Amino acid sequence: MQTLETLNFQNRFVRLGGEFYQYKPPTPVSNPFPVAKNPDVAGLLDLDPQEFERPEFWQHFGGNRVLPGAQPLAMVYSGFQFGSYNPQLGDGRGLLLGEVQNEQGEFWDVYLKGCGQTRFCRGFDGRATLRSSIREYLCGEAMAGLGIPTTRSLAVVGIQELIQRELPEPAAVLVRIARTHVRFGNFDYFHYTNRPEKVAELADHVIHHYFPELESAPDKYAQMFAQVVDKTAWMIACWQAVGFGHGVMNTDNMSILGETFDYGPYGFMDRYNPIFVPNHSDIHGRYSYAQQPQIGHWNLAKLGETLTHLVEPERLQKELEQYAARFNHYNRTMMGRKLGLSVLDSEFDNLVSGLIQLLSRHKPDHTNFFRTLSGFRCGALDALRTYFPNNPDELDGWLDRYTRLLEREDVSPEEQKEAMDAVNPKFILRNYLAQQAIDRALKENDYSEIERLRVILKHPFGDQPELFREWSIDPEHYASDTPEPYLGMQVSCSA
Repeated sequence: MQTLETLNFQNRFVRLGGEFYQYKPPTPVSNPFPVAKNPDVAGLLDLDPQEFERPEFWQHFGGNRVLPGAQPLAMVYSGFQFGSYNPQLGDGRGLLLGEVQNEQGEFWDVYLKGCGQTRFCRGFDGRATLRSSIREYLCGEAMAGLGIPTTRSLAVVGIQELIQRELPEPAAVLVRIARTHVRFGNFDYFHYTNRPEKVAELADHVIHHYFPELESAPDKYAQMFAQVVDKTAWMIACWQAVGFGHGVMNTDNMSILGETFDYGPYGFMDRYNPIFVPNHSDIHGRYSYAQQPQIGHWNLAKLGETLTHLVEPERLQKELEQYAARFNHYNRTMMGRKLGLSVLDSEFDNLVSGLIQLLSRHKPDHTNFFRTLSGFRCGALDALRTYFPNNPDELDGWLDRYTRLLEREDVSPEEQKEAMDAVNPKFILRNYLAQQAIDRALKENDYSEIERLRVILKHPFGDQPELFREWSIDPEHYASDTPEPYLGMQVSCSA
């Protein structure tokens, strides 16, 4: 295990040259202190978790000292925000410290979010709020527990500063890790500033470090684009399966490796609602839950445009056309797993179509409907019917069709429940649970609920009775439907 002084920095992005970034040390802060620390992410970096106990940890990651081997830089990029091109983006409040290689040969970007102004800050203060840092920290862990590609965070560093948003509020620094911070927006920037040679350099960098098997291929850029298409389709299918809404699917928030990136006004759906919008600034619903698959295609089309001097437009279009088929395949397969079915024929399609209509009309809790459905042949039928108080016969008619498909697969009720419970989570990061953790942190300087949620969300598919016995807490507090007053919570972009 490594110490702060011996982390194995092998910085690769810096080799691209100064047109891709600004060298910039973090802006020092007042009295950094621990808010959250993640031993699982420390393990990815080969960092000894005991390093969290050193005051130097919080000095380094709060921005007061530069880690040995780190080369802090602010990346330049642009992007399409809510469909309109914005040329004035870049890391306005974040710095890539560098890339750490672990003993398995994996590279992890280490990034400070909220560590001060850069030349890309567009007049903003370069800081992040404590509340937004906690939300990103928790959701990265929630998504990792669900098996969804995501960035994660090593720590949240509290700082003794108030920053002005709607009201003055505490600031923090989030220590984020990712396999890369290269976004669609990095390609946008060099394409729309008419520097095709830099697009090529960036594409070569991505291929060399993330798709090395393509390096000798004569059509390597087309194949790279095909890989990004596939990874993006997979990521968004994963989101749809658990009812996750990203909130701000701008091209500058799209990772070139298909990892969920830049958590802002996100949310997990409470009651089933295909037009669920977690971002209260998204007044037209551009990034609603139902729109996410189409926005993935739109963003990929914009990425393809940046590669037109490297790949024939016809080939780019051909690869882009694969997106819908791949997304539909992944989405269909996941729905089969959620329903415990492996034969995905026309009868299955009709069953799913009927289910979507049923959910749309009755709007049960999305997560708990599927979790309860897994046990309907094992005694949970009455519990399932509580979601359809006005028309249980409609549910029963659908269950009759569902039962016939289960019976033709010769799956016992117990096997069905076990298989479905393995993909339908019991615990998700409901917005109100995240808000309770934030309120406790802001009002009481109590960060224990952040850690409790991290531990619960690490294994979201299991009942985890031993944890709740240890804590003397009713597990239903974390697994129950969202209470009525908190339904449909939306979050601000202001962070």
